[in-house]
Amino acid sequence: MESGDAFFEELEQDLVEHGRFKTHVVLIKSATMIQLRFHIEGELTLTCDRSLEPFDEHFDINERIILKYGDHNEELTDEIEIINRNTARVNVANYIFDFIALSLPVKKIHPDLRTDEDESDEEGEDGILVYSSESTDDVPESEDDAPVDPRWEALKKIKGNDN
Repeated sequence: MESGDAFFEELEQDLVEHGRFKTHVVLIKSATMIQLRFHIEGELTLTCDRSLEPFDEHFDINERIILKYGDHNEELTDEIEIINRNTARVNVANYIFDFIALSLPVKKIHPDLRTDEDESDEEGEDGILVYSSESTDDVPESEDDAPVDPRWEALKKIKGNDN
């Protein structure tokens, strides 16, 4: 299936307005479930977060959804859903849009403005360490070795503990 701007307009959402893509869906049906395999490839027109200029972002997605038959509709996980046994049609448009939306970069940066720093951020390499439970050589290992704040000493005296 090939689609474009009309697909995004039909879903009435604000995340993606322009793009074109091809979707190949393989449906494997059994007595207990339906397995849908999606291959979606295309380009989206995004707006750069820095320059506000439009640019095309390529994507290539391979995902799957498993629809199990049951008495009611329920989403069990991101990949597995229960559908009513009497369901005659399965609308895959929302699945396709969800996969496309999840493939969008967090930072939408025009390719001309991307630097090595931006690329390393997208790849999820080294980040800033905010907290670590590992002990280091600089930090004393026990309370006995640690210097005590004089304010705490004064509070201990009030309580009656001279330790």
